[in-house]
Formats: sequence, C-alpha cells, structure tokens
Amino acid sequence: MRNNLLLMLGLVPTLALTVNTQSVKQESSSHQHSPRFLQIVNESRKHVRETNVDDIKAKLDRGEKLTLVDVREESEFAKDHLPGAIHLSKGVIERDIEAKVPDLNAPLVLYCGGGYRSVLAADNLQKMGYKNVLSMDGGIRVWREKGFPLTK
Repeated sequence: MRNNLLLMLGLVPTLALTVNTQSVKQESSSHQHSPRFLQIVNESRKHVRETNVDDIKAKLDRGEKLTLVDVREESEFAKDHLPGAIHLSKGVIERDIEAKVPDLNAPLVLYCGGGYRSVLAADNLQKMGYKNVLSMDGGIRVWREKGFPLTK
C-alpha cells in the first residue's frame, strides 16, 4: 500500500540500476524509463562514444564540420531542435541514413531528449559501418537548460 501511495503522490525516489558494473541513473523527470530499456541503453554505451553538450557547442562555435542528427520523434523535432540539425527519428534512422549521409566517415553527432535514444541509434549506425559517431549525453534537455540556441 505504501508503494502505491508513493506512486500516486509522485514521491518515488530516483532509481539507479547497476548492470555489468556500470551504473545508469534513471531520470527523475516526469518520464521514468523502464529497467529493461535502461539495460539495453547501458549495453550500447559500452560500444558508443559519448560527448557532452558543452563539447558540441564548442565544436560548433569553432566551425568544426559535423552533422547534427536529431533522433527524436517528428513532433519533438517540430517544437525545437539544434540549429542545422537534420531529423532522422530513431524509428527510421537505419533505413534512411545512407541517403542523407552516404559518407561512412562523416562526423555525426546524434542527440535526443536526454541521451538514451541517441546511444541506441549510434550503436546501430556503428554496426552499419559509420565510423565517426558520437552520442550527445544530456540531449536537448541539457542544451535547453544551458540556454544554447534552438530553432523551430
């Protein structure tokens, strides 16, 4: 009963999972990720290079050539996205990436809402032969929190 009451009141503490000696903290936002989803994200993280919002902002400010890929849903992308980003949602990126970015060596930075879906997508792109793929940890949520520019 106590757990049900806590759930109804929204007082569930932040959940931390330990899988294969790595810890993935669950976001304490309104959207809670399931343990099995976090397990597959954690597994993909072993194979994917991650970067942070500040590093990507610095690269863009220096004029480094990279392709920003927003892997969120179309409705999320329509609300706002990073300037210059292309949209290839996680549901279609494997199908459509070769038409948009045929160069397997092109520098790609994938991002989503918080850095989970982008890790999964980055892992799949690497399996397809893309060699210079980064996932932006924190995603657009941290980008927005820092007040960095967005476009619609």
